[in-house]
Amino acid sequence: MASISLYSTAQEVKIGKITGGATHEIPAWFTDSFLEIGEDVEDALDSNQTVLLYLHLDSCPYCSAMLDQNFNSGDNLAFIKQHFSVIAVNIKGDREITLSEDETLLEKELSKQLKVQYTPTIIFIGEDGKPSFRTNGYRTPEAFRHVLDYVASQAYKKFTLSDYIETTKKSSSDYAFINYPSLEKVNSLQGYSQPVAIIFEDKDCSDCEEFHHQLINRADVKVELSKYLLIRFDAYSDQIIIDLDGKITSPRQMVKDHDLNYRPGILLFNEGKNITKIDGKLYSFHFNTVLRYVSAKHYDAYPRFGDYLKVRQQQLLNQGIDINIVD
Repeated sequence: MASISLYSTAQEVKIGKITGGATHEIPAWFTDSFLEIGEDVEDALDSNQTVLLYLHLDSCPYCSAMLDQNFNSGDNLAFIKQHFSVIAVNIKGDREITLSEDETLLEKELSKQLKVQYTPTIIFIGEDGKPSFRTNGYRTPEAFRHVLDYVASQAYKKFTLSDYIETTKKSSSDYAFINYPSLEKVNSLQGYSQPVAIIFEDKDCSDCEEFHHQLINRADVKVELSKYLLIRFDAYSDQIIIDLDGKITSPRQMVKDHDLNYRPGILLFNEGKNITKIDGKLYSFHFNTVLRYVSAKHYDAYPRFGDYLKVRQQQLLNQGIDINIVD
């Protein structure tokens, strides 16, 4: 009797790879802190400086770029050293940070409390030991210098960053708004329940041309943006608009209400609610993932965008799709 041999063939499953991550080292000149923030503020005041918390993440390309262009070299380096006491905080770290006599948290706990979504997040600590101003994500050296001047002069006590730049003419940019075919002209948003993306630009925007030419004109980004009612406002405008709650407001007031201090800044809405904002430079993978997070209502299952980002990333890798996070 002939014998039959059965063979099982195991098909090799290809797992995608992540590229674009960047290692970085914290500059040696950063303040050697015991993370007693109250004491750090007092020491900084004695030197006429402001405490700057640099919240970073390992392998973060945005963190690496910010460090290389501002804290290791570049035109801003001397100004930062003169005016700021810089303390590094790893948002996944386990060091203890004492905020007050009654509150001590681990680095990763503090990042959750501060609702850090993008790195590097930079938080400036006022004379009272409390956050006085923050930026969320990467800034080009020119855009970051606006922030540094704004905080060092304590203009944040009187102006929004947007008003400060407009009033003092600190920007060397003279940006002319670029046309984008999918933009809609809508002055009343009341009753909209579909996904809505509102882009805020202004004449002083130093990053808007790159945003148009290198990001939102990409085919993959256009696919995600097509799911939205897409609107653009001049962040300096006082034109009357009606927001999703039926409130009379203006682009300038919306920027202030939502604490948008980067251009182009973006507010993302769904089901008539503001879900999140994009307040810093993002490459296409993270930009698309935020858009998908809001349009597909993944915020219902993942209230923190960072949690959804991990899930989406793993889904793509399991499908054998490579991810270049700086593409």
